Amino acid sequence: MDRRSFIKKAGLGVTAAAAAPLAAPAIAADVKHLKMVTSWPKNFPGLGTAANRFAQRVEKASDGRFKIRVYAGKELVHPLKCLDAVQEGTAELYHSADYYYKGKDMGFAFYSAVPFGFTASEMNAWLYHGGGQKLWDELGAGFGVKGLPCGNSGVQMGGWFRKPVNTIEDFKGLKMRMPGLGGDVLNAIGATALTLAGAEIMPALQAGTIDATEWVGPWNDLAFGFYKVTKHYYYPGFHEPGTMLSLGVSKKFWDGLSDSDKALFEYCAQAENSYDLAEFNANNGAALNTLIEKHGVQLHEFSDEIFKAFGEASKDVLAKAGESSPMAKKIYKSFMDFKKRVQGWTEISDVAYANKRKLVKW
Repeated sequence: MDRRSFIKKAGLGVTAAAAAPLAAPAIAADVKHLKMVTSWPKNFPGLGTAANRFAQRVEKASDGRFKIRVYAGKELVHPLKCLDAVQEGTAELYHSADYYYKGKDMGFAFYSAVPFGFTASEMNAWLYHGGGQKLWDELGAGFGVKGLPCGNSGVQMGGWFRKPVNTIEDFKGLKMRMPGLGGDVLNAIGATALTLAGAEIMPALQAGTIDATEWVGPWNDLAFGFYKVTKHYYYPGFHEPGTMLSLGVSKKFWDGLSDSDKALFEYCAQAENSYDLAEFNANNGAALNTLIEKHGVQLHEFSDEIFKAFGEASKDVLAKAGESSPMAKKIYKSFMDFKKRVQGWTEISDVAYANKRKLVKW
C-alpha cells in the first residue's frame, strides 16, 4: 500500500468514527415514549388490535420518534377509567369508547354511539363535515383531552338473552349489560342496565348477575364465548348503530406538538378509523355462520313492537341528555340537526340498495 492511499483510507476511518457517536445519541434523545391505556382485553380482536395498530402506525410514520406502549384494560388503570388516567397524567393517550365517560358530561355519549343515531358513515360525515369534531374539541378541552375518531365496529347486534324476549313486557326487571345512552333507554322501559367492562361480562353472565348482555357483534361475541351460556341472539342493536372508538390525547401533550406531528396523529387515527370498520365488516358474517352452524345459536329479530318502544323511549332519553349541560345542549342540537340532513340520503342510498339487492338470487 502506498503512502497516499494509506492516508486517504485512514482519514475516512477517522471521519466515520467521529460521526458515529454523534448520530446515535442525537436520534435517541429525540424519541418520545408514550403510554396509551385502553378499555379492552389484551389484543382483543378489532378493539385491542385497533389500539395496537394505531401505535404501530405512529411509530412507523414518525420514523420511530414516537413509541407508544399500549396497556390493556386493568394493566395500568381500570378499563372504564381511561379518561381519568389521561387527565391525571398517568398516560398521554387512551383508546376507548367515550360513552363510558358520560358521567363527566353527557356530551361524551354522543361521541360513541347513540340509540337510533348515526351509522358509521353518518358519524364520520358529522365529525369531518358537520361540525362534530369542533364541538368534540370544545367538550374535551374542559377535561384536558383532545378526541379523535380511531375505529368503528359498525352496526351492532341487539344482544344475548337467557330467555326469549317476545314483547316489551319481557324487559321489565331484566338486568342487562348495556352502557351509554342505550342503557338509559333500558332503564326507561323498566329494565336495569349495568355498565361492565368487557372482561367483566362473561363472569357476570355465567354467575347470573345479569340476564342479558350486548357487547359488539358476531366476531367479538364469538371470541368471548357468550354462546356457552345462552343461545338466544337478537338483532339489530337499537343502541349502537355505528359505535365509534376514540383516541383521547392529553391536551397538554397535544398542544406541545408541532403542526406536522399533530397531522401525523390525526392521519394515523383516520387510517385506523377506516381500517377497523372494514375489519369488522370482513369478519362478522363468517363469525355469525360459525355461531349458528357450529354452536347452535338461535338468531332472533326484535319485533316491530319492541323496536318501536325502544325508539319512543330513545327520543325522551336523548332530549333529556341534551338538556343536562351547556355543552351537551350544543352537541345534541348539532347531532339532531345533522341527523335530519343525512338520514334521508342514507334511506334512499344504502338502505334502498340493500333491500333491492335481495331481489336477485346469485
